[in-house]
Amino acid sequence: MRRLLVVAASSLTAVASLAAGPSTAYASPATGAPATTPVTQAPVRHSGDHLTVTVRDAGKGRDGTFELYCHPGGGSHPDPEGACATVERNTRWGQDVFAPAARGGACTMQYGGPATARVTGTWAGRPVDATYDRRDGCAISRWDRMVPLLPDLGSTASS
Repeated sequence: MRRLLVVAASSLTAVASLAAGPSTAYASPATGAPATTPVTQAPVRHSGDHLTVTVRDAGKGRDGTFELYCHPGGGSHPDPEGACATVERNTRWGQDVFAPAARGGACTMQYGGPATARVTGTWAGRPVDATYDRRDGCAISRWDRMVPLLPDLGSTASS
């Protein structure tokens, strides 16, 4: 019981010191007085739906790493509203919207090109770490379901 009280008191002291605000870490070089310019931090986005999309070998203007925030849409993704709507539309209760294609399925033997993508982050409160490619018909279909989260590569597939 005593250990619990000591831990609780230590935690309360730490939280109270954080709530009191930052200490004067910067001083005026001439007088040693606190600086008049407040130190500001970059804004932190607290959205629960945040994805990082990295695309490789998709072609000029399509490759890169993009941040996507949903609810509300934003980030460096070229089409945040469309990308959020696509993921939302494909989300089903109890199913992983980013799940790979089922193993052993019948897939057409076509090649959609060397493009790959990786999507990481959080969607609907769950961690996301998914990879995409265009190695066969199933993988191409899975990729195309996520356009515009992933770039539209059109009919780059060859038979």
